[in-house]
Amino acid sequence: MKFMGYVRPDGRVGVRNHIAVIPASVCAATVAARIAEQTEGAVALPNQHGCAQIGPDLDVTFRTLAGLGANPNVGAVLVIGLGCESVQADDLAREIAKSGKRTESLIIQKCGGTLKAQEQGLRIARELSQEVSKIARTEADFSKLVLALECGGSDTTSGLAANPVHGYVSDRLVEMGGASILSETTELIGAEHVLARRAVTKEIGDRLIEMVRACEAKANAMGVDMRGSQPTPGNIQGGLTTIEEKSLGCIYKGGSSPLQGVLEYGEAPGGKGFYFMDTPGQDIESITGMVAGGAQVVIFTTGRGTPTGFPLAPVIKITGNPITFRLMEENIDINAGTIIEGTESIPQVGERVLAEIEEVCNGKLTKAEALKHMEFGIYKLTSTF
Repeated sequence: MKFMGYVRPDGRVGVRNHIAVIPASVCAATVAARIAEQTEGAVALPNQHGCAQIGPDLDVTFRTLAGLGANPNVGAVLVIGLGCESVQADDLAREIAKSGKRTESLIIQKCGGTLKAQEQGLRIARELSQEVSKIARTEADFSKLVLALECGGSDTTSGLAANPVHGYVSDRLVEMGGASILSETTELIGAEHVLARRAVTKEIGDRLIEMVRACEAKANAMGVDMRGSQPTPGNIQGGLTTIEEKSLGCIYKGGSSPLQGVLEYGEAPGGKGFYFMDTPGQDIESITGMVAGGAQVVIFTTGRGTPTGFPLAPVIKITGNPITFRLMEENIDINAGTIIEGTESIPQVGERVLAEIEEVCNGKLTKAEALKHMEFGIYKLTSTF
């Protein structure tokens, strides 16, 4: 399968052609948002991080913002900093610029305040907008795709229908030479050994198990028993009974391909094939990590129904619950409830999803994009100091 995409200087191919306006910290978020609002093709990534962070938490924020700027769906980048934050705008811009795309930065304190920074930033963003608009789509193979696999608001139909469709699509993409990323460490608990058996080396399998154990230990240190607090109330209302049942359903999204590696939050895969990324179970933070790792498209199953999207990558919503599809058709792209109703098979719906991915890669807006759902959040490891 092929699509018409935007070839970037590093050889990766985008399915969108955004200008990313990235605040280095919460202190620059308003200026970044105002610049993006007034610039065609620009998207801001406002976040509450980047200030008074230290150690691993600071590393995660920097790596995530750099990965988002380098994502192939981004044609150019403007980084906005206040000037005194932990994440320095110039350092972040230099890291993003390694991808070969044009990357600019400005500092509010050096500009002389927010109004002057907005004025200067708008001039830069306007120029980037004109440059990016000249980039033409070029034919590319599906082997250039990195697919993010996400689920949220799960019910019994997720594990029975929608998530197996995800697995089918993931396997097909891997067969075509692409890559897929499964995430949500909390949703492996109790079934991590099942996924670990698919690791291409014992070391990779052991690292996966250790990630899950570390996740549980972190919860235990806070006095929380993950095995006792999951599934969520919504999951239970949807018919899920245990965390192991929920985890087995989650793993279905990864199909049957060998596990090539495990990734830190926001880390890019080292090659093709199927990978797991260490992320929280919170949907938006999970998607952010995978897109920072280079995913251009997200497929997202939801049994209960959720409207969420993402600023930089199209999110294709799939439900295995025919009732949810009828109730939330304005938000959900694919009805996999036909599997539950017995009118279609998992491979048949999987092929429909692949066809939808092809159309979306060629420019079709997902329902989340059309409704401007651009939810965004970065994983936080520790307290702010």
